[in-house]
Amino acid sequence: MIGRLSGPGRRFEVPCTVEIERSADSLHAYAIPEGVELRPGDRVLVHGAPGHVGFGESARFETRATVLRAGPLERAWTRFAAILELAELYHVGFEAEEAA
Repeated sequence: MIGRLSGPGRRFEVPCTVEIERSADSLHAYAIPEGVELRPGDRVLVHGAPGHVGFGESARFETRATVLRAGPLERAWTRFAAILELAELYHVGFEAEEAA
């Protein structure tokens, strides 16, 4: 029973669009799995995407990706960790300024 709750969930393959830009304005790479809604704790493994795009270039590729669904415990842990990270942002962002 515990193995089913914490172990790896389903895995399946879906089409995926990869967008990469490397320029003075932006450095980013997006992998967008198609036809699937990602949930907390899910992982995406992209197959066949290029590892390099030249400076000043942007590219868009159609490829495949494997989605690894998180089990219930992994999903709950991911949500809990996200709340803690958000609380730390509040703590750092709104801390009172010390008087000099």
